[in-house]
Amino acid sequence: MTRYAIDPVTRIEGHLRIEIEASGGYVRDAWSTGTMFRGIEKIMAGRNPLEAWMLAQRACGVCTHVHAISSVRAVENALNISIPPNARILRNLMCGTQAVQDHVVHFYHLHLPDWVDVTKTLTADPAKTAQLAAATNPGWANNSTAWFTKVRDRFANFVKSGQLGPFTNGYWGHPAYTCTPEESLLFYAHYLEALDFQREIVKIHAYIGGKNPHPQTYAVGGMATTFGPTMKTGVNTANLQTMRRIAQATRTFVDKVLMGDLVLLAKRYRGTWFKVGAGVGNLLAYGDMPQSDTPGTSSYAFPQGRIVGRDLTRVLPVDQAQVAETVARSWYSYAGGDGALLQPYRGETTPNYTGPKPPYAMINPGAGKYSWLKAPRYEGRAYEVGPLARVMVGYAAGVPAFTSGVNAFLGKVGGLTSADMFSTMGRLAARAIETQIIAVQLDRWLAQLQDNQAKGDLRVASPVPPPSRWGMVSGFGTTEAPRGALGHWVTVENGVVKNYQMVVATTWNGSPRDAAGNRGAWETALMGNPLSDPARPVELLRTVHSFDPCMGCSVHVLDPDGGEPLSVVTVV
Repeated sequence: MTRYAIDPVTRIEGHLRIEIEASGGYVRDAWSTGTMFRGIEKIMAGRNPLEAWMLAQRACGVCTHVHAISSVRAVENALNISIPPNARILRNLMCGTQAVQDHVVHFYHLHLPDWVDVTKTLTADPAKTAQLAAATNPGWANNSTAWFTKVRDRFANFVKSGQLGPFTNGYWGHPAYTCTPEESLLFYAHYLEALDFQREIVKIHAYIGGKNPHPQTYAVGGMATTFGPTMKTGVNTANLQTMRRIAQATRTFVDKVLMGDLVLLAKRYRGTWFKVGAGVGNLLAYGDMPQSDTPGTSSYAFPQGRIVGRDLTRVLPVDQAQVAETVARSWYSYAGGDGALLQPYRGETTPNYTGPKPPYAMINPGAGKYSWLKAPRYEGRAYEVGPLARVMVGYAAGVPAFTSGVNAFLGKVGGLTSADMFSTMGRLAARAIETQIIAVQLDRWLAQLQDNQAKGDLRVASPVPPPSRWGMVSGFGTTEAPRGALGHWVTVENGVVKNYQMVVATTWNGSPRDAAGNRGAWETALMGNPLSDPARPVELLRTVHSFDPCMGCSVHVLDPDGGEPLSVVTVV
């Protein structure tokens, strides 16, 4: 077998190396390496827990608010604080807006170039593209021949300029790209429109959170948002109306553009890509976006649960006490032995870099550490988290929005069953399906805020007990980040943080092997992946990008003495 390495993997957040063994045109083994050190947890020690969220959200410049909300929830859990209804709704809006914006950006700007050759747009027939758009995206305004002629000419001028920007060094012309020129032009026309879309939807974050990224209005006990019908800024009557217009435009774009494009892409790649990339087959969702103020998880718009062994006949419960991490193959040390599984309350973050130094030697498959990511496990098993987990947990639980969303998609593509969702293309489909589900909720939540203001309920925060009453306490806070289940665990003593641990979505999915040699979700999903041209591994990128990696959340601080990043390397 031949060993290959892709370093760095691009169109993700952060720094990732994927190493594989391949023979006969297929991947036979895989290793996932996070190439930066993660240090946010060590920064937290000794800090005021009421301010921890402001530092926690600096874990990433993309997944910003999700770390803030997990942090405030962890401290609220430790101090036994409940938040008022308006704070719950405002947080849901922050979560929902983040997810929709993130998923649309992922589909069009991070993942689409793995499936669609941008150079084919130059030979497309705009009239035929308009006919295709009328069938694929009925009711969308920009479906005319004149529009697609304008877009085709725009790409042609872009190519003539010689400055290809994000399209530089793409694997254009690769035989794995099977979309027609007209399909390619349609997709990239929507790529351009999605740029405008993502700029508009995050204005909701600006109204509620003050800014994006890194919103400023979270608070232990609720939100610090200016809230009232006659307020000059923040969530007032005029801004609520503006946000509702944005929410309605969001639903239109998701319904008429994103979902139609998803079905078209799925039909084009219906064969192989619903058969590979299945991963570990275990799915975990913490649940999020509570619809009521009753304690517990039964009211979550995105339900909590686990699927084991791709069994969709039952949903198992989730207990945070069963989450643990090992560093057997990670560049950390545990005082009690690196093979131990430590629950986050007892978690340790002690760096122990053992090499190799860049440029990297190939990983020794038999032993050794090879990643800055730890290896999270639930009851000792590897799990996948993210849109596929959330959607299939909702589907297996019989939640109408999820069952109807999955069944509608499968019916439109044809020839598929729910088992086919465990795949590279199924993961992409799940992300779009949940985007549509959230888009429906946004306007409902805004309407609830309007109703509460009309009734005179302007509460957005609950009181926080003084530090003298805290004692030594511990708490955990979870959310469903766009990339999956995110948890923060905190222990407070003498009024400051004693220990802080974050188990993030990409750590679950991108984990290295554990002490028993079990692969993480990415490593498992790559097994059996086709690889027609190792010098242009677009097929590998399809599966890796289907998880939407975020190494910035998982690991931090690049070695300033590191060498030049490798391109695709071949070792016989």
